[in-house]
Amino acid sequence: MRMTTEEMNRLREIHLAPYIQLATVLIGKARIGGGNMFRHQLDTMAILIDYGYTDSILLKASIVHDIIEDIPDFNHNLLLSIDFEGHAVYELVREVTKIPDETKAEFLVRIFEQGSHNAKILKVADRIANMITLGFVNKMEFVKRYTEETEQYIFPIAEMVNGYMLTELQTLVESRRRYLEDFSKIKSEETYTDSMHFM
Repeated sequence: MRMTTEEMNRLREIHLAPYIQLATVLIGKARIGGGNMFRHQLDTMAILIDYGYTDSILLKASIVHDIIEDIPDFNHNLLLSIDFEGHAVYELVREVTKIPDETKAEFLVRIFEQGSHNAKILKVADRIANMITLGFVNKMEFVKRYTEETEQYIFPIAEMVNGYMLTELQTLVESRRRYLEDFSKIKSEETYTDSMHFM
């Protein structure tokens, strides 16, 4: 769906460059599916814009949403002082950051039960971005676990905030499961072929 004139005007007024600059500290952080964490931040923002979200705090937070978790010595004052919305952006980033000693399940349940509306939207966009790159991961156990986690914990969050985002996630989960089935068939055929060589 194309953005309305009002949405485009709102987007035009948001100054994102300082947040993009801050996020460049993530350029060296490799991702399991390729690329790096900096690109992932921008992918997440693009997904939000694609769904018509133009809330300035949400978009700014999406650009730096992994910065606290992935940069252990990150100086949070850099985020707090970046502009007049820095404090609100920081609080949203903290909401979607896993607390030390918190399990992944506890983290996702916390967002579902206690997260703000923006935190839920951001987490769903983040998961869509992750599910897209999941097709490039060759660790099948990780793909299986991540797909099941998405269905169990992220579907309910998406259902609360955006039905269209939920539909995309469901499609991504279905396609990754087909990917797992195809990979399993290929491995079975390879195993059978290898066993024939010893007969």
